[in-house]
Amino acid sequence: MTESQSPHLNQPRITVLPVEPGDPPFRLVEIDGEITGVAFGMTDVVVLATAAGIRIDDLDDPASVRWVGGGKLTWKLH
Repeated sequence: MTESQSPHLNQPRITVLPVEPGDPPFRLVEIDGEITGVAFGMTDVVVLATAAGIRIDDLDDPASVRWVGGGKLTWKLH
């Protein structure tokens, strides 16, 4: 398989998983396929990325962050 055919080549390094029940609700954050922490808001995602040496310029850029189960404004269970 060549690099252009790799399914992971265009995947962002950061994935924010769906909202989990809790008090307050939270989302798990994966960086490079590993759970790296818990986020209670957008700022937490940026802090976790920075700690991993990743700069996020735009949380809406799908090349930077993959949001699963809702976008950057989704922090409550529906």
